Amino acid sequence: MFIIRRFSRISIGISCSLISLPLFSAETGDSFFAHTYFSGSGVCKECHNNLVDGSGNDISIEKDWSTSMMANGTRDPYWRAKVASELHRNPQISGELNDKCSRCHAPMANDSAHKAGDDPQIFTEGANAGFLDPANTTYFDMSMDAISCTACHQMEDNGKLGTLEGISGKFTIDDYVANGTDKINRPAYGQYADPSQPLMQNFVEFTPEYGAHASTSEFCATCHDLKTPFVDANGDIASTTPESEFPEQMAYSEWEHSDFADGKPKASTCQQCHMPQLTESVKIATRPASLNPRPDFSRHTFHGANTVMLDMLNRNKDALGVSATGFEKTIADTRAFLQQAASIDLSSTVVVNGKLHVNLRITNNSGHKFPSGYPSRRAYIHFVAKDGSDQIVFESGKLNNNGSIVGASTDTNLYSIEPHYQEISSGDQVQLYEPIMENTDGEVTHTLLRAAKYSKDNRLLPAGFDKATAPSDIAVRGAAFDDPDFVGGRDDITYIVDLSSLNANENITFTAEIRYQPLAFGHLQDMFKDSAAVPQVNSFKTLFEAVETLRDELVDSAGQSLPNNNGCTGTDVLLKNISIDTRFVCEAGNSISAGNFSVSTVNGDAQLKAQAISLQPGFRITAPAVFSANIL
Repeated sequence: MFIIRRFSRISIGISCSLISLPLFSAETGDSFFAHTYFSGSGVCKECHNNLVDGSGNDISIEKDWSTSMMANGTRDPYWRAKVASELHRNPQISGELNDKCSRCHAPMANDSAHKAGDDPQIFTEGANAGFLDPANTTYFDMSMDAISCTACHQMEDNGKLGTLEGISGKFTIDDYVANGTDKINRPAYGQYADPSQPLMQNFVEFTPEYGAHASTSEFCATCHDLKTPFVDANGDIASTTPESEFPEQMAYSEWEHSDFADGKPKASTCQQCHMPQLTESVKIATRPASLNPRPDFSRHTFHGANTVMLDMLNRNKDALGVSATGFEKTIADTRAFLQQAASIDLSSTVVVNGKLHVNLRITNNSGHKFPSGYPSRRAYIHFVAKDGSDQIVFESGKLNNNGSIVGASTDTNLYSIEPHYQEISSGDQVQLYEPIMENTDGEVTHTLLRAAKYSKDNRLLPAGFDKATAPSDIAVRGAAFDDPDFVGGRDDITYIVDLSSLNANENITFTAEIRYQPLAFGHLQDMFKDSAAVPQVNSFKTLFEAVETLRDELVDSAGQSLPNNNGCTGTDVLLKNISIDTRFVCEAGNSISAGNFSVSTVNGDAQLKAQAISLQPGFRITAPAVFSANIL
């Protein structure tokens, strides 16, 4: 049968003009499908929606999931654009790429195709309708349901979870047809040891079973440790073994090498963070009415960090085939979740030779690198210092309206690298925590199938991560490896501001922010080179360049207002538990001193003003016969 490639067109207002937006398909798909091996989320929500906790809060399973990136894994216009771009650049390995990318984004369609002996194909090519084409009546609905209920809950514990043989989408789901068993025996693995079986067997032909593996991080590693093949400049595959493939994302391995791994001091599974448990027992289905409440239920929110894409899906529902409602709450919850991922704190400020040194500590609170996941993501520091008239005297990491960052070399020269910094003293320097891919010729690349390794990876490490012993797939790359202040759980960096333009005793105010971008500007500009030839790229480019598109997110901030006090008088320091918080000190000869000496107590803490206190090399504060303590 000959299938004509079809596009729907909508109009979106950008500024005062109208543009025409071609998209592959705006159809949502039928989530009530019942296929040989899988059923849609619509079937599951008949019993697993309309759920509330003891306070009346909605905890419906399908509803929580429906506005997550898991539910919209194939509607994601960036994913579509990137896959189409990769296929355009390397069509000679389209078979492997179609299989690899649909395995985790459209697992039900991919697995069903393999069982049927069909080749997975995402987009329509000639007479062959792809997974995302509504004309493909066999696989379209399963594809649009993305990472859905009966995909995850049928994945078996095959003894390979969390290993090289179990990652990169190498999950197994029982083939009851080939095994000659009854359809009703299809398992639905869950976290409870004594599930009620008859209702699901009778109505949806699945048998609930206890599956301890479904609550482990190894279960998530199936798709969140992902290695991809790569080609050389001639287009020939250069990766020869699974071990040698490129580590596209390795969130599980990062977790495994941290203090959050099982048995470690901060032990926590993926589910415990991304599927938060309720503290009360709740009913997890509306039928049967006699069903007992369950303890420790994990909500299916799947919070991550990608507010940019969630917002894009919400604002372009018709164009992207999105039918779910409630994105506003999901975006707000995701933003709050992201703001727990990392923090930025002021360690100390010191004036030396008329220059303010602001020492910052950036802490990664998550159980993997920050950011983690696909290598389009980056975090960065925006630092601003202003004088008493609120005029900027120094700025690093300013975000432009188009999503580029001032000073980020990759945003202007797509194939360059912004280095990792220990000190920043110029506005054209910016601290970017990011992965940069390198091809087989040692050049920066944004094409995944050309990526052989990372030339830079200074993403913030989780607590307990030892960069000296980290396996190659998750190694720190570039100058951060030799930075003694870039260690597991944190990075320390100093910003140096020239105060010569300030008047005596004029205040200086500074703020420092850690911010997050799921889509780095330079990375996108490379992909946009394909927009004339690849419709999916052109469609995403139109969406991304709309004026209302989110460009980044604030994660955390710190700041302070200080006097430009060259006279070194009146500076307060606070003594707490034999530690000194001396947030602002200044130079006097070969040592750094502060204020007049006196001690009093404020709310149980010793308040200290001291002439005798000095900062010697090594930043140790001393006052004879009084105390000796390190600066905070």
